[in-house]
Amino acid sequence: MVEHGDKDIARQEIIDMLDVSPQAADHVIRSLRRKGWLERASWGRYLLIPPEMGPDAIGECNILALASRIAEPYYFGYVTAAVHYGLTTQHRQVIRLVTPVRARNRHVLDAEIRVVNPVPRKFFGFGPVDMLGYTVMMSDREKTVIDCIDRPALAGGEGEAATILATACRSIDWHKATAYLERMSSKTLTRRFGWLADHAGASIPEDVRARLQSLAKGPGKAFFGPRNAMPDAIGYQHRWHLTANVAHQELSDSAGAALRRTVDREH
Repeated sequence: MVEHGDKDIARQEIIDMLDVSPQAADHVIRSLRRKGWLERASWGRYLLIPPEMGPDAIGECNILALASRIAEPYYFGYVTAAVHYGLTTQHRQVIRLVTPVRARNRHVLDAEIRVVNPVPRKFFGFGPVDMLGYTVMMSDREKTVIDCIDRPALAGGEGEAATILATACRSIDWHKATAYLERMSSKTLTRRFGWLADHAGASIPEDVRARLQSLAKGPGKAFFGPRNAMPDAIGYQHRWHLTANVAHQELSDSAGAALRRTVDREH
């Protein structure tokens, strides 16, 4: 099966391949699962573990491969994608699977898979990545950063979302990110992105800055953090028409982080 390029197999396929009864096929399946060569991806469908990975290859890559069978279309995003790109040091046993399909949360091996249902205009900006022989869909670097700023709770909180952007400043495509923000059509999100980039000391191309500020213009209040007053909050940021309702201490790690990394590289 694996030698033919197959990545998964259905129970009925095993029955047909072995030409045995369903009960006998179930016995074979149980045996292969005990030995670590099969993992259940969904009801009646199993992921094949390649021989070169060995029967003990039950890491994050296999968890993502298994979780990818939950819904279609989908992508892995938020903190899960941030970990993949090295934008955060968080390693949580919660996988964020983004899909327009209504699916229930579930456990796969030792991880909890939490389904995120986005509004249609926000379901884009992802593509295939290879996870040790398995292809899964992952938000790209720019969309990962934007998603985390849009919903910080799914990234580990406001402080972690700010750190993810600050870390990404080294490699982000600013024009692509701006096009994504324009497509998502949210002044609040654009204001958050612009302010957090400035907070990190990012070197934003002038044409990008002008476009971001144009997209951010208009009436309405915007917050980064909860709407209710917070002690030691950073407060209103006039340039981006945003209230940073987050304590200074919570964003201390990301403050000027892009500048610090630039200095570190030069020396």
